[in-house]
Amino acid sequence: MSEPFKFIRYEGVEDGVATIALARADKRNAQNKTMLYELNDALDLASHDDDCKVIVLTADGPDFSSGHDMKDREPMDHKPVGTWGGFRQPGIEGHWSYEEELYLGFCWRWRNIPKPTMVAVQGRVIAGGLMLVWPFDIIIAADNARFSDPVVAFGVNGVEYFAHPWEVGVRKAKEMLFTGEALTAEEGKALGMVNHVVPEDELTEFTMNMAKHIAKQPMVGLKLAKQSVNQMQDGQGLWPSLQAAMSLQHMGHAHERIMHQRAVEPEGEKKIRKQAKKSESNQFDE
Repeated sequence: MSEPFKFIRYEGVEDGVATIALARADKRNAQNKTMLYELNDALDLASHDDDCKVIVLTADGPDFSSGHDMKDREPMDHKPVGTWGGFRQPGIEGHWSYEEELYLGFCWRWRNIPKPTMVAVQGRVIAGGLMLVWPFDIIIAADNARFSDPVVAFGVNGVEYFAHPWEVGVRKAKEMLFTGEALTAEEGKALGMVNHVVPEDELTEFTMNMAKHIAKQPMVGLKLAKQSVNQMQDGQGLWPSLQAAMSLQHMGHAHERIMHQRAVEPEGEKKIRKQAKKSESNQFDE
């Protein structure tokens, strides 16, 4: 199937499974605004296709996603999906609006797709990359996958979809955020964040085999099961907690604007790049 996408690839439906790929490997699948809107459009295509029972997200290249594209200067010219407006308003109002649309809004929308969703992860998943993983129902990780949220170095509390305590537990969430260090695939599995860890060369086959197996189930049963689990999590207070964390995120941004006339700590990107390139020695920076 050919869709006019530039940064993702929609591969259509086969055996009840729709496959979508992040296709910006040269930038380690860093997310600019267009990529996120394209991914949302592709997820809508799969969601509304009655031949599709399961949606699988993959990524080209060695890394699943290096997070938000810090060099993205594209204006907010896309047709809004949610009800937030005022993207070009000055000060915190405009910044808050587009983060509610592109980040928290999209993630919550994807988390609530009624059909089962899966994601196959390899290499690094840094900061905003987590927001293309956590909203999905089942996570299959290659044995070289690494998950990190180092953005406390930017002077904020974490990525905009602040699901850390639900994904890895309260104490590990604090360690993950305070240190900025990555979790391995095996650590993610032990914590309940990752469903399965497989060799990288088996990642696609394993994921698609599970997806096709799930697709044999009746669609109504899958939807009811997903809604039941999601509603239990909703009862734990996930949504109001995500909203509260978003408010604190923008307190951090406002502080940085007062102190440094920019939305994030000036030295933050340098620290994060250094950490990303650091050898995997389980040693902390001095």
